[in-house]
Amino acid sequence: MTTTTHGTPALVAYDDAVRRYDPVIGIEVHVELGTRTKMFCAAEQSFGAEPNTQTTPVSLGLPGALPVVNGTAVEYAIRIGLALNCQIAETCRFARKNYFYPDVPKNFQTSQYDEPIAFEGFLDVELEDGTVHRVEIERAHMEEDAGKNTHVGGSAGRIHGAEYSLVDYNRAGVPLVEIVTKPITGAGERAPEVARAYVQALRDIFRVLDVSEARMERGNVRADVNLSLRPTPESPLGTRTETKNVNSFRSVERAVRYEVSRQAAILDAGGTVIQETRHFHEEDGSTSPGRVKSDAEDYRYFPEPDLVPVAPSREWVEEIRATLPELPQARRRRLHDEWGFADAEMRDVVNAGALDLIEATVAAGATPAAARKWWMGELARRAKQDEVELADLAITPAQIGELQQLVDSGRINDKIARQVLDGVLAGEGDPEAVVAARGLEVVSDDGPLLEAIDAALAAQPDIVEKVRGGNQGPVGAIIGAVMKATRGQADAKRVRELVLERIG
Repeated sequence: MTTTTHGTPALVAYDDAVRRYDPVIGIEVHVELGTRTKMFCAAEQSFGAEPNTQTTPVSLGLPGALPVVNGTAVEYAIRIGLALNCQIAETCRFARKNYFYPDVPKNFQTSQYDEPIAFEGFLDVELEDGTVHRVEIERAHMEEDAGKNTHVGGSAGRIHGAEYSLVDYNRAGVPLVEIVTKPITGAGERAPEVARAYVQALRDIFRVLDVSEARMERGNVRADVNLSLRPTPESPLGTRTETKNVNSFRSVERAVRYEVSRQAAILDAGGTVIQETRHFHEEDGSTSPGRVKSDAEDYRYFPEPDLVPVAPSREWVEEIRATLPELPQARRRRLHDEWGFADAEMRDVVNAGALDLIEATVAAGATPAAARKWWMGELARRAKQDEVELADLAITPAQIGELQQLVDSGRINDKIARQVLDGVLAGEGDPEAVVAARGLEVVSDDGPLLEAIDAALAAQPDIVEKVRGGNQGPVGAIIGAVMKATRGQADAKRVRELVLERIG
C-alpha cells in the first residue's frame, strides 16, 4: 500500500472524496483582545517586546499572586458575542483547565468551561459567488493565552530533535476570546470555502468592533480546524481530527481539503481515523500527527476559586449593544444599494479587497462608478503586475478622488490621467503637483488648437475633400494628428468640433 510522508495511505483526490463522503467541519477561533493589560493582571501587552519583560507575579503563576478580571476584556467579549447573535449570560464564571506544559507557568489555564459568557449564536457567511451559509455558534468564552515556546535546533522549529527550548512569558495571560462553532453540516464539496469565509468574516468583525488588530500573521487570530467524514449526511458523525493554530485564510482552506483527502484514504483502506490534534505544514499544505485529543475530563476542570462570577447587568449589555458599529455584512448590503452596482460587480469588489478603498474614494468626491473603474481597472492591473495588495499601492483614495476631479473638470483627459497616475505612484506628489510638474493640463485655448488643426488639414487635403463631400468617417485621422501634435493634451471632443467648423 502506497503511503504519504506522514504514514497515511496515498491521498484520495478531493473531488472523489467528497462524492463518496460527507465532510463535517467545526472551527475554534481564538482572538487576542486588544486591551492595554492582560486578562488577570496589570502587565502591559504589546507585540514585539523583549522576551519576559511584560510579566507580573500573576502571569508567572508565583505563589500567593491573586488574579483580578480585566473589565475591558469582559466588555470586548460581550461585544463579540452580540455581533455573533449570541445570548449573553446573566452570570458566568471562570474555571481552571489543568495541564502541564512549559509555557503555562501555573500548570493550569484560567478559562471558562460550562458557563461561557456568550452562547447559542450564528453567523451568516457569504461565499465568493454570493451563496450564504449559516454557521451556528455554540459558545464564545473568555480565557488567557499561554506563553510562547521557541525550540532551537532540529527541523521546522518543532520540539522533536531540538537542542534546547526557550520560553517567553510575555504572551502568558493575554486575554483571549475563543469562539466555538457547532458542527457545520451541509457544506459538501464547498466545506473548504465555508471554513475560509467563516474565519475571514470573523476577522472582519473583530476589526470593525475594534476589539483586536486581528492580524493573523502575528497570531492575533488563530483557528483550530476540526474535520470528520461520514458516508452520508444522514449518518452519525465520524471521528474528528483537530488541526491546530492555522493562521491564514488560505491555510484554513488547505487544511480542510487535505484532511478530507487523508481521512478518505484511511476509510477506503478499511482503517480508523484517530481522534487527535494535527500540525499544519505551510510548505505543502499537509498535516501531521500531534497528540491524541484529550477529552474535557482529562483537564480536570473545576471552578476558579480565586475569581468571583462575572454577572453583566442587562442594562450594561444593552448599552454595549447600542454602541455596536455597522457590521461588515450590513455595510456591504448598504453600499451595494447606495452605489447601484450589479451583484457580480459588488462581489468582485469585496473579493478584491477594494471595498474600503472605493468607499474612501467616493468620500473624496468621486462617483462610485469612477472609483470602481480606477480600483478594479488600472490599479488592480498595477497591483497584480507588482504582486502587491491593492491597499499597498503607493496611492491613496484621496489622491484618486483628486485625479478624478481633474478629469471631471476637463483639465485632463482619461489618457493624461494615466500619466498622472504614473507620477503619483512614482512618488512625484499629488495629482495636481504631477500635472503642474509634467505640464500635462489639457490645451483648452482654441488658438493653439486651431494652429494644430490647420497644419493637419494642410497635410491631408484628400481627407478634407472627403469630409466636405459628406463622408465624416475619415475626420478621425485629422483628430488623431491634432492629438499627436498636442501630445494628447487636447480635448478630443473640442478638436472634432473645431475641425468640422474649419472644413465648413
